[in-house]
Amino acid sequence: MEDEDLSVTPLVELNGIVKRFPNVVANDRVNFSLMPGEVHALLGENAAGKTTLMNILYGLYQPDDGEIYVKGKRVRIRSPADSIKLGIGMVHQSFRLIPVHTVWENVVLGLTEAGFILNKKKLTEIVKRVCEEYGWNIDPNARVWQLSVGERQQVELLKLLIRNAEVLILDEPTSVLTPQETRSLFKAIRIMAKKGKGIIFITHKLEEVFEVSDRVTVMRKGRVVATKLTNEVTAEELANLMIGRPVLFKLERPEVKKGGVVLETKGLKAMGDRGVLALDGVNLQVHSGEIVGIAGVAGNGQEELIEVLAGLRRADGGKVFIDGEDVTNKGVGHLIGKGVAYIPPESTRWALIRDMRLVENIALKLYRSKNFSGRLTINWRKLFEFSKKLVEEYGIAAHGPSTLAGTLSGGNLQRVVLARELSATLDGKVPKLILAAYPTKGLDVAATEFVQGLLLKYRSMGSAIIFLSEDLEEIMMLSDRIAVISRGRIVGEFSPREKTVEEVGMMMVKGSMA
Repeated sequence: MEDEDLSVTPLVELNGIVKRFPNVVANDRVNFSLMPGEVHALLGENAAGKTTLMNILYGLYQPDDGEIYVKGKRVRIRSPADSIKLGIGMVHQSFRLIPVHTVWENVVLGLTEAGFILNKKKLTEIVKRVCEEYGWNIDPNARVWQLSVGERQQVELLKLLIRNAEVLILDEPTSVLTPQETRSLFKAIRIMAKKGKGIIFITHKLEEVFEVSDRVTVMRKGRVVATKLTNEVTAEELANLMIGRPVLFKLERPEVKKGGVVLETKGLKAMGDRGVLALDGVNLQVHSGEIVGIAGVAGNGQEELIEVLAGLRRADGGKVFIDGEDVTNKGVGHLIGKGVAYIPPESTRWALIRDMRLVENIALKLYRSKNFSGRLTINWRKLFEFSKKLVEEYGIAAHGPSTLAGTLSGGNLQRVVLARELSATLDGKVPKLILAAYPTKGLDVAATEFVQGLLLKYRSMGSAIIFLSEDLEEIMMLSDRIAVISRGRIVGEFSPREKTVEEVGMMMVKGSMA
């Protein structure tokens, strides 16, 4: 978008928007505007108020105060149906699709223009035409469950484009995408902007702001702290605005003397969920005081490896040793007793019970510890004291241990998981082995920095750490040693100093295509 023309009427203006929830003001007199042909990034930490603000614009929430203007006309948006009539559409982080229906059926669902009797040929042609405009290769007759995550997101966008939406709200759209899918999305966004559409791009990733946006608004604790032209601001300035302090973009990695072998796998094999071999003879060693990053294209066995090591998936061949003891298929309880800490992928989904209090979620791992329970009863007083200490130590934005987990943001839920897993071995000692599967996925700048610092802290305290990440640069930055996994086999091991990011990426791709 060229420099903003003040004579052009904004597609959207939000003036003085206020939204309150119990014990929190999510939006505090927020002003925001979107011009035709503009990609406007809405940047902020988790729980900064970004999604709440857009949910108001989309009609999912009603503001407690403030005004909304669409194309210069003041409007009241009572529901998503109202927003759609006004030309506003939103793609949520969790897609609103029916998996058993085809692409074209999902696209026309609720589309009044489709008529009472659906003309399949005409409708599939419309879908094909829009796909061609944006460079998408989607079969209109494919079932949604057959599509990749990136293709499902394209279907969500198709729904809006066929309804002639002029304002598109994308809520953390790259959080579920591969790098290739992200590039495809950005290409489509630029085409939309050239057609005069306005795109609101909700994110907490600084690099995405610079890659795709024209203007950026930064929110912190429910308030707008700045609106800038993207080409007139630096990453350091945006990070400072986001969290209110400078951010370290390069981690300090103190030298740590590597100790003995904590984990060893020999010829490890395991089946995947689809009944095919996911691990095909994995040989791996991890020492105390060492972070081993597992690099690989998604679906090449890295998650199955972590699950076998955590006792959540059965090994169908080979052995797993911890401190020389054969723990193959010994189960979760035995591994917890051996000092294994597990941070699962999508930990806010799999590692917590949202309807339980923080103290109860922390107790899920500690209820068998002699420090917190007797033979028949749990010492809740001690658990409350311990949980309160963790809330403070890990910077969890909660009123205390009695807070319901489901009321916290994703970033704070991740801190709860980290607090429980890293600080709560049954014997009170430092975890011997930490299995960290995508621990920074979906986190903002400050939370990512916090998690990375924690892993380095436990490395210096002697923990052996296996680290998975979708960000190859993060693996290179954090790891002492990198193992590339492809088709269930380790195809290379090396120090990050020995190879570039591009060389490692090529190893990953070549191995998965071999």
